[in-house]
Amino acid sequence: MRTSNAIIACIALTAAGFGVPSLAAPAAAAPGSGTRIEETLVAPPNVPPPIHRDQPARVVVHLETREVVKEIADGVRYDFWTFNGSVPGPLIRVREGDTVELHLRNDPGSHMAHNIDLHAVMGPGGGAAATVTPPGHESVFAFKAMRAGLFVYHCATAPVPMHIANGMYGMILVEPPQGLPKADKEYYVMQGDFYTAGAYHEPGRQAFDMQKLLLEQPTYVLFNGREGALKGDTALTSDVGDTVRLFVGDGGPNLASSFHVIGQIFDDVTVEGGSLVNHNVQTTLIPAGGAAMVEIKTLVPGTFLLVDHSITRAFMQGALGELKVAGAAQPALYEKISSGPIAGATAAASAPAVTASGDATAEGKRVFTQICSACHQGNAMGLPGAFPPLAMSDYLNADPHRAIGIVLHGLSGKITVNSTGYENVMPALGGQLSDTEIANVLTYVLNNFNNQGGAISTDQVKAVRAKGQQP
Repeated sequence: MRTSNAIIACIALTAAGFGVPSLAAPAAAAPGSGTRIEETLVAPPNVPPPIHRDQPARVVVHLETREVVKEIADGVRYDFWTFNGSVPGPLIRVREGDTVELHLRNDPGSHMAHNIDLHAVMGPGGGAAATVTPPGHESVFAFKAMRAGLFVYHCATAPVPMHIANGMYGMILVEPPQGLPKADKEYYVMQGDFYTAGAYHEPGRQAFDMQKLLLEQPTYVLFNGREGALKGDTALTSDVGDTVRLFVGDGGPNLASSFHVIGQIFDDVTVEGGSLVNHNVQTTLIPAGGAAMVEIKTLVPGTFLLVDHSITRAFMQGALGELKVAGAAQPALYEKISSGPIAGATAAASAPAVTASGDATAEGKRVFTQICSACHQGNAMGLPGAFPPLAMSDYLNADPHRAIGIVLHGLSGKITVNSTGYENVMPALGGQLSDTEIANVLTYVLNNFNNQGGAISTDQVKAVRAKGQQP
């Protein structure tokens, strides 16, 4: 075991803060009795199954604090402090009236002492007083789950903000005795703010930055501890007609979350994880150290974005996830009717040919300036860590035809441009731009900004649109 003087001092400080007389682990004997159940924990965004018991039980929960190095974004590694190796830690699911016997083990390879404060606990430090645990030790305590609700848990070892900022948080759901209404899908999402010494998307192993923490200026704002944790192959999924329940928390340590799902209205929101239920909510505010339970009915197919609607955090700091809904189209509820240029708005919209000069070039420049430059900037150099460059772009020059599908249908997920990874959402512009406008703007970009040159024709764009192909 590598317990140092600094660790001992930290333990003593934390224990003193909670009025703990010694570092000895409390006896396992504690309140409550009943059937003994070993809680099965699963990695987020999954959750344990609903509880169907009609009697309280003694639920035994095993958590281990681990300090692990994992990717926080593509090519960016970070020293996370975790419960059970994941950020957030696993969701604990119990019933009101249960006695929870919690075993907290600190991995022998840890550098720090850790403990746990569960907001569902009505006792000193929420359990922190009983669980200050050096590396290679285990603490056990028990508590009665007296109030139904959705509660955050986190490490509360000094310095508390640092432990939370490094990923030491999760949630515990205390179901009411009658249980929760049936849902077709249940998922677990927690937002957190992270403070790295390097800038957003700066590659390599990044250290924790205490000054950024004190200024409350995070580098990343993330769902489930990693940029893209809930996107692409790891997106949340459902089918048309499902009731989807999201257990949403905010570990903080500093920022509140304005949680929103673009293209959905929350049917029910259990406000702050308590007993008040609100209905027909667009965006719900979740404080740092708080939670909300939201339910939606997935009425139409498509990809719906989970965001913090403090929207810069979503598109420039990583607070972005996806809910992919499969099923048949529902034209009575949602249907695109038509798209195209306004009659007489521009002569270039009907130009038959596309060249690298003349009116087509002017039209391409107009579209680039009015639309593309908002993200990719007027010099086409993009924004570091957020939007990839179109200038000198190996990704664009390698396959200009691929760009047609991207402009038409949008793009999400991970791409590499000029040896740098990017992960963001490019909206589909096929309903906003005509085939000729798309051809013109792509030709303009290919022939400027030190790209390789070439031309995209209107007919090429028409062919890709007709196929409906995705990039």
